[in-house]
Amino acid sequence: MSIHNDIERVFYSHEELQAKVKELGEAITRDYQGKSPIFVGVLKGCFVFMADLMRSVDLPCEIDFMAVSSYGKGTKSSGVVQINKDLSFDIAGRDVLIVEDILDSGVTLNYLKGYLENRNPASIKIVTLFDKPSRRKAPIYADYYGYEVPDEFIVGYGLDYAEKYRNLPYIGVLKHEIYE
Repeated sequence: MSIHNDIERVFYSHEELQAKVKELGEAITRDYQGKSPIFVGVLKGCFVFMADLMRSVDLPCEIDFMAVSSYGKGTKSSGVVQINKDLSFDIAGRDVLIVEDILDSGVTLNYLKGYLENRNPASIKIVTLFDKPSRRKAPIYADYYGYEVPDEFIVGYGLDYAEKYRNLPYIGVLKHEIYE
C-alpha cells in the first residue's frame, strides 16, 4: 500500500516548495549580512525544511535542535508544552532563528520563544514554512514564512500524522478517514 493513496490532494508540489525555500534563504541571507546566526530547529517536523533552508543561506551559520511537543499523536495541540531535548550550547549574544515546519496554534512556539529569550540572545526570529493563522491561540507570528495555509490537515515534507507521511516530497491534504 502506498502512502500516496492517503492523500486527498497535493497542496504544494516539490518544485513549489524548493522555490519558496530558496526565496526564504535569500531573504535571511540579505537580512543577516555580517552576522552568523544560529538556526534552532524544532524537531521532528523541521528537519526536511531546515536542511533545504540551510543550503539556501549564504552566510556562516550554526545549527542546533530542540525537541518540543504539544501534540502527542493527535491532530490538535494539547496546550501543554514539553521540552524533550534542549540546546547543546549557549545562545547568549547570538542571533537566533527558530525554524519550525508549521505555525499553527502558536502555543509551542510562543512558549519556546519565551524560554529562549531568558538565555539573552542578541535577537530571536521565527522561520516557518507554513503559517495557519486561523488556528492561532497564542500571540505570536513568524518573521519569515513561506505560505499561509487554511485549516486543513497537511502532511509531507517533514510534517506528519502519528509519525507517518514525513517522507512525502510534497505537501498534501490528508484524507479525513485517516485521522477521524
